[in-house]
Parts: sequence; structure tokens; C-alpha cells
Amino acid sequence: MHPCGYFDGKVLEILSKDINLFFNCHSEQAICSLDMSTFYNPARRQYDANSLIKSLSPLATDETIKVMGILRVDLFVPILTYIFGQAELGGNTGVSSLYRLRNELYGLEIDNNLLIERFRKVVLHETGHLFGLIHCHTPGCLMRSSTYVEDLDQKELRFCHSCSDQLSKME
Repeated sequence: MHPCGYFDGKVLEILSKDINLFFNCHSEQAICSLDMSTFYNPARRQYDANSLIKSLSPLATDETIKVMGILRVDLFVPILTYIFGQAELGGNTGVSSLYRLRNELYGLEIDNNLLIERFRKVVLHETGHLFGLIHCHTPGCLMRSSTYVEDLDQKELRFCHSCSDQLSKME
């Protein structure tokens, strides 16, 4: 994981444990040294997820295998208004952001526990793509597509049997 911006150590520890548990691999944290201003699109007032992924990609080595940029900024890809995360299917690099996961963005009270739960789901979903999982249609599965935070709230912190089986075959 490459946190770009400040993240509480407890949050990073939770994400590391999730990755270890769900993907049976060791997760390490490395400081992100990217100049985030280079990814900012002033016309959209958002950050380009695809460009971020390209810049993080060289950080994946034979030892690190996968790189997940952990962000606090509003992300976009050209065809969508916003995204929670993006990853190369079966590739080595992805990004996840908690920006659009905050209750206060939707006129609701701050709920840090819900924010962390949503972020865990986004990071695990995007990491699933890195390990070759595609979107799933099973309700509650982490690999189900999420367009809105309500979609995330309906997911459970688990992969369905089919996605779990696919992961176990990759080990």
C-alpha cells in the first residue's frame, strides 16, 4: 500500500490485515512520493485515476507484486463523473480513495466507523481486480460493482463462494 496523504495508522493497519486475510499475502506500506498536483484536472476539479495508476506502476517489483495507492482525493476516469477506485484487471497497480465515501458529502452526520468500513470494501474490491476478479452479480459480494455509497453499504466484508474459489485457484 502506498498512502498518498495522511492516514491514521490504525486505518492502515486494518487495511493491511484485510489484504493479508483475504488474499493470503503480506502487505507492506511505503510512503507515496508522488506530486499529487500533477494529476489534478482543474476543469473537473478531480484527480485522474488512470494517470495515477501509470505513475504508481513502476513501484511494483518482483518483491512487491501489487501496488495499491491509498488516497484522500476525488478521483475520475474520463467516462465517469467520479469513482471510488480503479485497478488494472490482473495487473499490478490500483488506486482507492475515501473522498466520496464520507457521509458529510451527502448531507449526513460524520460517521468514521462507516467511512472505514466503506474504504475497506473499496480497497478489497480493487485489490480483487488486481488478482484477476471481475465484477460479480452476487448480492453482498465485495466484487459487486458499486456506483453509489449505498451500493457499498449493501456489501458484506466477504467474497461470495464463486469469487473465493477463483482466488483460491490463483494461490
